[in-house]
Amino acid sequence: MGDHSAETFKPLWNLVSQWKCYFYITDGWKVCPNFIPDGDQIVSKTYMTRVEGENSRLRHYLARLHRKTLCYSKSEVMLAHSIRLLIHYLRFWDVPVPYVGKSASF
Repeated sequence: MGDHSAETFKPLWNLVSQWKCYFYITDGWKVCPNFIPDGDQIVSKTYMTRVEGENSRLRHYLARLHRKTLCYSKSEVMLAHSIRLLIHYLRFWDVPVPYVGKSASF
């Protein structure tokens, strides 16, 4: 979430750089070379199609990810929970429900 500045990219890079990848495929975002080591970046729209396809699928299922909608997330925490729940559902075809013990009443 944010603009196309280095300040927006830095937290993302801090997370992704821990994965110890051999190379990183990007779409040519101008700040990437400031963070990605020389020779480790591949700029290619062709390889980005899978990423864009996944983004499209997430936008399809979650109205809060559409750019112009009334169903937007006011909280980054709620947005993160919504995405995690959707990814869990798409992977396992199951909605995780918290365990309710015998003493709970409705």
